[in-house]
Amino acid sequence: MDAENLKERINQVKQKRQVLLDLLEKPDLGTLRIDVNQALEEMDDLIDEFSQTFPEPV
Repeated sequence: MDAENLKERINQVKQKRQVLLDLLEKPDLGTLRIDVNQALEEMDDLIDEFSQTFPEPV
């Protein structure tokens, strides 16, 4: 897998992250809130690691 393909996939993850944030807004989420929070943390870690590995040119 090349760097451009990885960048495209990370951009897709960033876009889908908003879905999880919107889900957290729902008051009837119950215990799924824990899983949604965990997914957000893991996505953020993935995005941070990618940014460190492939820094954007300034």
